[in-house]
Amino acid sequence: MRLWRRGGRDPAARRASEIRGRAAEARAALWLRLKGYRILERRVRTPVGEIDLIAKRGGTLCFVEVKARAAPDAALAALTPYQAARICRAAAYWGRHKPDAARLGWRFDLVAVSPGRRPVHHAAFWRADDAAPRHRASIAARGDAPYLD
Repeated sequence: MRLWRRGGRDPAARRASEIRGRAAEARAALWLRLKGYRILERRVRTPVGEIDLIAKRGGTLCFVEVKARAAPDAALAALTPYQAARICRAAAYWGRHKPDAARLGWRFDLVAVSPGRRPVHHAAFWRADDAAPRHRASIAARGDAPYLD
């Protein structure tokens, strides 16, 4: 018998959260398409984790995590190292089953979605080798900032 609920919320709140998440993913996918990305898959579920969006532009395959929060900065802080590592494991699992994926460069991105604002795409937000999200301040301090828009 379970004495707790995942997320600690009632079913109605979970449904509302699911709806908001799907809407945020749709906005993120549209934003990426406008930027020239091709959306290959959405809501990819693997035995080791879930990937919100898989997109491709040029020779780069992007595994995109979408975070919907009231403020863009809150979305950046919402991605934990554990979540990043889980997404990396899911990407590796997905890649093992897609032979063409091995020929492309891989990148892990984050799209922050906030009400009343355009989505913000953070390319190369974290790397698979360290699986630690690279926040804007730490990227700027090191001077190796990927394009952030």
